Amino acid sequence: MTLELSKKLSTISPSVTLAITAKANAMKAEGIDVISFGAGEPDFNTPVFIQDAGIDAIKTGKTRYTPASGLKTLKEAICNKLKSDNDLEYTPSNIVVSNGAKHSIYNTLNAILNEGDEVIVPVPYWVSYPELVKLAGGEPKLVQVREEDHFKYTIELLNEALTNKTKAIFVNSPNNPTGTAYSKEELILIGEWAVKNEVFILSDEIYEKLVYDGTKHISIASLNKAIKEQTIVINGMSKAYAMTGWRIGYTAANEEITKMMSNFQSHATSNPCSISQYASIKALNTETDEIEKMRQSFEKRRNIMVDLINELPNVSCNKPLGAFYVMANISKWIGKEINGIKINSSVEFASVLLNDKNVAVIPGAAFGDDRYIRLSYAISEDAIREGIDRINTFLK
Repeated sequence: MTLELSKKLSTISPSVTLAITAKANAMKAEGIDVISFGAGEPDFNTPVFIQDAGIDAIKTGKTRYTPASGLKTLKEAICNKLKSDNDLEYTPSNIVVSNGAKHSIYNTLNAILNEGDEVIVPVPYWVSYPELVKLAGGEPKLVQVREEDHFKYTIELLNEALTNKTKAIFVNSPNNPTGTAYSKEELILIGEWAVKNEVFILSDEIYEKLVYDGTKHISIASLNKAIKEQTIVINGMSKAYAMTGWRIGYTAANEEITKMMSNFQSHATSNPCSISQYASIKALNTETDEIEKMRQSFEKRRNIMVDLINELPNVSCNKPLGAFYVMANISKWIGKEINGIKINSSVEFASVLLNDKNVAVIPGAAFGDDRYIRLSYAISEDAIREGIDRINTFLK
């Protein structure tokens, strides 16, 4: 007898990002000098004062269950942060603390979607957006944003994507994988469009602290009351505080949505790690210049990477305003031969590059657009220079 497994999970695509990363790590384990541009996390250690808060939580016995949706003191710290950084008024009853921002997104989708509801997702997209929508019973509606528009939605594109099944739209600013960041004026247009068409806004703001060239992060929920009511703000500790492994994310939304997410999380996972929660309280309540130092370092690396990529033969990129990624356009190499191998896709480009020059990049196919590769500058300046020099040699 053959027992049938989940049809829903059988539709979920494996992560190309993880596959490339796993191969690069295996090569490193064999002693091969691999330069990896695949990093999706800061290469800095968690600041010591946050580490110490976690250690103190362990030593003082703060290792038991907390309320399923998070400690009230952490929710209060998040509310203070949202007020001071984003001009947003929330109370602890509007906050759900989860096991990372990805978990926060999954909670949100389960709270708002019914079977067959559509969620607008920009292409290139973060790899998990379409899969999380499918897991929650929805349908991702992919919208191809244009490089010449700096990978941003236009109202024309949104109107073309709109159907009577449209339930929500992802707004990720600053963006992974493109590094684009929306201006206040652009967010107003998107927010007004969402209100007019009764569409939820899923505002993924996990990279908000990592913006460059004097760019100011704007939370779309801060624009007016109507937009805020339809927006779920998604954020977390991972990127700004170099706390990726601590797994703390959070949402801010109206109480009706928050209650549904809290109930769902209470059955699915219970509370996030108590130790990480206490460390996060310390992080949010402490003034520090370490975040700014990280941001400045990323900005310097971005400038180096963008200049070097745009010197590569038949490769180009926009200058990102946030996060720590560059989307490099390799479309002129698709269909051509490199070292006797015909390159038919971004996956083949990345695979041949890794095998030939020991350089790992993430193929654009992972983000829904085969014309690109993504490079992370969450690595040292020397590694950036050496890695792109190897790519230059590879292409020549």
